[in-house]
Amino acid sequence: MITLNAKSKLRSFKTRLVLVVMSLVIAVSVPMQMVQKASAYTIDEINAIYNAQKAAIQQDVDKYAAQASQLAAQASTLQSALEIISSQKAEIQALLDLSQAKYDNLVLQIADTEQKIKDNQDALGKTIANMYVDDQVTPLEMLASSKNIGDYLDKQEYRSSVRNQLTSTISKIKDLKTQLDVQKSDVQKVLEQQKAQKDILAAKEQEQQNLLDQTKGQEAAYQQLVTQRAADLAAANEQQRLAIAKITNNGQNTSGSVGSFQYRNFSGNQGACGGGYPANVSNIWGCNFSLDYGAPYYYDSWALFNRECVSYTAWAAYTRFNKKVTSFMGSGMAYQWPTTALSMGANVDNTPEVGSVAISPRQYFTPSGHAMLVEEDYGDGWIRVSQYNFAGTGEYSTMDLKASSAVYIHFQDRIVR
Repeated sequence: MITLNAKSKLRSFKTRLVLVVMSLVIAVSVPMQMVQKASAYTIDEINAIYNAQKAAIQQDVDKYAAQASQLAAQASTLQSALEIISSQKAEIQALLDLSQAKYDNLVLQIADTEQKIKDNQDALGKTIANMYVDDQVTPLEMLASSKNIGDYLDKQEYRSSVRNQLTSTISKIKDLKTQLDVQKSDVQKVLEQQKAQKDILAAKEQEQQNLLDQTKGQEAAYQQLVTQRAADLAAANEQQRLAIAKITNNGQNTSGSVGSFQYRNFSGNQGACGGGYPANVSNIWGCNFSLDYGAPYYYDSWALFNRECVSYTAWAAYTRFNKKVTSFMGSGMAYQWPTTALSMGANVDNTPEVGSVAISPRQYFTPSGHAMLVEEDYGDGWIRVSQYNFAGTGEYSTMDLKASSAVYIHFQDRIVR
């Protein structure tokens, strides 16, 4: 039975959940208006607005996923406790069955003993009756009917022996019955104690089950929020793509800057597949799958999100330039790469070279930074890069980049057999 406090907490949780869902609807509806008014913004402004929105959505996804994970851990703990209680209840039931069998056996023994007492009492009555009849015969007549004096004495001794034996037997049986009654009383007390223990465990088990059901319900609710926010993230990506497509007019707007980050000759988004990025790998990732591939998220061979800048860069550096990038398992944010690269022996500096990975500062591509592959060094302070998801749409593109806009990771060459 759920306690009043537990019910109150559950109602409070449901109220908070409704408010969260309402706030999500409001948050998603505002940026959608930008698609209609895209011409009033620059690419940089659109990227800044949508990237900030997506960062907030991602924070929600991470927060709800963490809460769901915490509730899952609590549910696991509750499940373990429930299994322990069930095991204890089973042990008590086994002892209860044993005590019940012992009690039932004692009841049968007592009934059998009472029957023996009755049978022996009947036998004693008959003996006494026969002795009474014999008592009506005078000693002289009994002596006369005996063969001799020895026969007379034997009859007297026999009657006395039978009477004494029956009396002794009845006394012993009564003592046995008394002992059995005491044992029955003791076993009955044990039975009552064990039944009480079983009832207590059953109550604890029900309470634990109620808590487990409630926790699993909350976990499911947060999982639903994760799914919803992941869908919002995909929607924001699509809105961003549409807004940029509207103002670039198929790539005619080809240059821009965000702080010291400068680019020119932007090719425009060239579709989901480009630069050799594979179409389908083991039916798990590739350009035929959507950006991040929804929830649950799908990862590439480097445990990176599908069609993100880091996924393309890892693939291109590894496949096209034979670089050692296999240690980047799960380094999902571009800003994490320089630190990870240093820890695995790669060089990080401000000098670009073909095949190196350019990482833009985090503050220009909130919150994760941006990764690009250096395709050509013009030698005049500008380089040519290829990339995915520059505009947050998960598409392939190329552009010229001011070399001072990024730091560069120089991976070691891998041995190709």
